[in-house]
Amino acid sequence: MTSPQSDDPARKLADYYPVWLDNLADDVTLEGSAMDGFVQGAKVVRTMLVSIRALYEYQRFNYAGPYGENGWIEDYTAGIRGEPIANFTVVTRNAAGQTQHVVGPEHTAALVQADRRRKFAGTPRCTALGRGRPRSRRTPWARPLIN
Repeated sequence: MTSPQSDDPARKLADYYPVWLDNLADDVTLEGSAMDGFVQGAKVVRTMLVSIRALYEYQRFNYAGPYGENGWIEDYTAGIRGEPIANFTVVTRNAAGQTQHVVGPEHTAALVQADRRRKFAGTPRCTALGRGRPRSRRTPWARPLIN
């Protein structure tokens, strides 16, 4: 899911770009600790992920690679408001190889949630940020927030 040109592992991670972000299924879902449910749809998922990444002062990948048969995992540290934040993102692909489900970023939910609520105030995306109670798409009470 990435195509670095160097054989040096440290260089590969420095040059890493999440190409899975450019191959989202139309009905892709995103869930995370800063959300009260999940969001669905390529446009809204991409918007949410890009807006979270925009908060980062830096991003250093420790690992990015395959996870199981249809998965991809990213382990990285990012800086938000001067604080280092450890993070894992898990990506699942569908049979066509498109990104179908993203779990994460799972980090300092309160910092991200407060910032995103300010940015998306008055929009349906603000509702997706909820009250900070983690819910999983796979749990019976989870519900789509916007699509």
